Amino acid sequence: MRPPIEFLFPPEIGTELLYSFIIIFCSLMIYFKTKEAYELSSYKGIKYFRQAFLFFAIAYFFRYSILFFLMLFKINTIMEISPGFVGVISLFGFMYASSMAVFYLLYSMMWKKWNHSKTTIYLLNMIALVIALISILFRGNLMYLTINVLLLIFILFVLFFAYTDREKKKGKNLFVIYILLFIFWILNVVNILLPKFLQLYQLIIYLASISLFMIILYKVIEKIGN
Repeated sequence: MRPPIEFLFPPEIGTELLYSFIIIFCSLMIYFKTKEAYELSSYKGIKYFRQAFLFFAIAYFFRYSILFFLMLFKINTIMEISPGFVGVISLFGFMYASSMAVFYLLYSMMWKKWNHSKTTIYLLNMIALVIALISILFRGNLMYLTINVLLLIFILFVLFFAYTDREKKKGKNLFVIYILLFIFWILNVVNILLPKFLQLYQLIIYLASISLFMIILYKVIEKIGN
């Protein structure tokens, strides 16, 4: 007798697939919707903004891959995955892509003040690679939490000074959206690395993340006008 499909594929996999699909769809829509705007203006801020959401789409693809393996094989944490397992590759891709998404989004706001050069982009890529390598080489709860807490502090620090430094404080709503996006993104990362840690708040995190991505997509469509 064949086992029921629910036994082979837990319902949670379908939920994660739907969540990931919505975020990836919104991210790719933002990426493609802003293509013409960048080609017409060649504005570097738009370029890095686009690349941020391309990396968000890639990161969420790897995120779903990780959760698929965790749920399908009844693994409690990412630390239980064998070093040779494909899940480790997914973890590396997730941590690298998510770090680059965050860095590009910050860079889209700060490129005028930071040293705008290929060297800066290479440096951000190297930092993202180091974060990804640390995540797979030193698999421990304390290490994961430390990396993400430090990253969140850095993000909030940069955003705070970027906002207070602006004349007339234009774009206040955008800064609030970005801060919330970064916070919920970090929570998504923690949810991957420590699945049981935020289990009670998982639905709230998912709904909030979807809402933020849809708000940004709406703002992009409203700004571009098509």
